[in-house]
Amino acid sequence: MLHPDTPALALAPMEGVTDAPMRAVQGATGAFTYAVTEFLRVSHAVPPRHVFHDHVPELRTGAATLTGLPVQVQLLGGDAGRMAESAVRAHELGATAVDVNFGCPAPTVNRHDGGAALLRHPLRIREIVGAIRAALPPHVPVSAKLRLGWDTLDAIHENATMAAEGGAAWITIHGRTRVAGYAPPIHWEPIGRVRERLGIPVVANGDIWTVEDFKRCRDVTGCKHFMLGRGALADPRLAGRVAAELGLVPPVEEADEPFDWAAQLRNLVEWSHRFDMLRSDKNVSRLKQWLRLASQFGSFAHFDRVKRIESVSGLFAALECQTGFESVSRISAATAAPSALPSNSSA
Repeated sequence: MLHPDTPALALAPMEGVTDAPMRAVQGATGAFTYAVTEFLRVSHAVPPRHVFHDHVPELRTGAATLTGLPVQVQLLGGDAGRMAESAVRAHELGATAVDVNFGCPAPTVNRHDGGAALLRHPLRIREIVGAIRAALPPHVPVSAKLRLGWDTLDAIHENATMAAEGGAAWITIHGRTRVAGYAPPIHWEPIGRVRERLGIPVVANGDIWTVEDFKRCRDVTGCKHFMLGRGALADPRLAGRVAAELGLVPPVEEADEPFDWAAQLRNLVEWSHRFDMLRSDKNVSRLKQWLRLASQFGSFAHFDRVKRIESVSGLFAALECQTGFESVSRISAATAAPSALPSNSSA
């Protein structure tokens, strides 16, 4: 799934966002090396078989989306024994790699001994990773996703060491503390320092919104492996551009046209139907969630025109009207003053 000497681009786990339909949509781009699932919570008991299948339907199809993207199962919990048993069950059901979540900043998760709460207990990170590693066959990789610390940046050095000592094949680091949440600034420098000394691959994660951000992150961290989350959704063309920079796909000359959001969102709705995960009230909300993200951090400029729409059909009608408006606007702008353009210009 991840080789130390081969660049990789991973799709980040985002609770309530990167579920099976979204993983299928993102897999169709061909840009990602693998995806990490939303975390599966391990609390008082090992999750039963049907929970694994509901949460990660790709276990039925060779641990990959039907669009060809390998999927790594992520577990979250604080009990090393139950986490190990859950990893074994995941593998028995088809998982080919397991990731451990030590990064989720949600207060509810943290209050129940999960996610970033473990960053305050480095020895438990080693215990949990080690228990999972010992329980699985040697060929099944175990990895860990961490933040820089609970409230200090320097905590990442001990926590990363503990994950490596537990047997993690690689770690992913989000360049913020739990206390920082998702507030700026991002801190890539500690990721680079961990990579230099750790001896296992380090995947850099956090605030890669543009190709320029990616290049700065690569320069600062020295990493070969990267994870995209919100940035890949805010700009659906970003993953392909980053993958091309990494040499994973050939560069593509893109047309100078607005992104077809209606077509992209229809893909998500279609995959939701295929997974029988479509409810009209929920689906319109998550479509608007995607557009809100693209409005805040990407190039979708008309969220105000769709944010109050309450049906999927109404949302698509508004998007298709908007696409037509943008196309007419671009044609008008290009033909309004032809004398202002040199004869050899390309718009």
